[in-house]
Amino acid sequence: MNNKINTGLLAYGMSGKVFHAPFIDSHPAFNLSAVTERNHKNAANDYPSIKSYNSVDDLLADDTIDLVIVNSPNYTHYEYAKLALMAGKHILVEKPFTATTAQAKELFALAKSVGKKALVYQNRRFDSGFNATKKVIDSGSLGKLVEVHFRFDRYRNEIGLKAFKEEPVEASGLQYDLGPHLLDQAIALFGRPTNYYKVLSKNRVGTKVDDYFSIQLSYPNELNVFLTASMLVADVKDAFVINGLMGSFSKNHADVQEGQLLKGIKPTDPNYGIEDPKDAGKLTLVTADGGRTTELVSSAKGDYTGLFEAVYQAIVNDVAYPITEDDILAQLEILEAEPS
Repeated sequence: MNNKINTGLLAYGMSGKVFHAPFIDSHPAFNLSAVTERNHKNAANDYPSIKSYNSVDDLLADDTIDLVIVNSPNYTHYEYAKLALMAGKHILVEKPFTATTAQAKELFALAKSVGKKALVYQNRRFDSGFNATKKVIDSGSLGKLVEVHFRFDRYRNEIGLKAFKEEPVEASGLQYDLGPHLLDQAIALFGRPTNYYKVLSKNRVGTKVDDYFSIQLSYPNELNVFLTASMLVADVKDAFVINGLMGSFSKNHADVQEGQLLKGIKPTDPNYGIEDPKDAGKLTLVTADGGRTTELVSSAKGDYTGLFEAVYQAIVNDVAYPITEDDILAQLEILEAEPS
């Protein structure tokens, strides 16, 4: 491998343009080398030196590429990740990693056999709102946790144009779109649940896939974690609600990174990832005399650069990647399970 990790993107739609290219370009250890663009050649407008290939096979045949980011439609993840590993590339795969645990186990085993890294892109661990919530939980100030609610809501009543999300193909529907985010956050905090209960539903007129899910995760010591996402919430409320014996914490989603990236704001901008003070979380604690104290909890800067730094450290220095294989297998077991 060269001094920099030569990186190829398998697509330059929203995912490639917004969530990957700006970070690969700005991180000194990476070189944004190539992209696959079957129809419209847009990447060179943003990155003039990038190579644009007409097909995935052409990109994988480029011997100078060290890392391939698999950010193609969900149902292609397993196929393209396998091809990339067989071509001698490290891989960073968008969520969901695969559709099933069997596919994931095969890819993890293949990566080991060819001496490459199979890493999963779970960027929401680097959201400011999630990390503010994690800080409160880790502090122990809430005492024994009773219930935890994570939500990811939006309002999109129409059927979307992306067929891989709206047609009943492998790894489609809202649970495979937003479920990996919420499940990864829960698993990062609490580990693999002892049990789970899942509900899916279809509500939009003409939908062929689920547009609502609710998953209840059960943990030792009577802790219940509820994960919910809906495409039909007109008035989006708190994304994080934590209740414990000694108090409660609530926080809106707040993380500004996606919105900033969509506006073309770069990760190197000094205002990148800094949320508005009005979006601070609310911590309410019970006092010794039964009263209440309330304080606002501001979030530290959100920055997906941390994920790419972890990718670099895993590939170059063999540092353990924070999103573990066990984390992904636990997630996929729940996603592929039939509704309760």
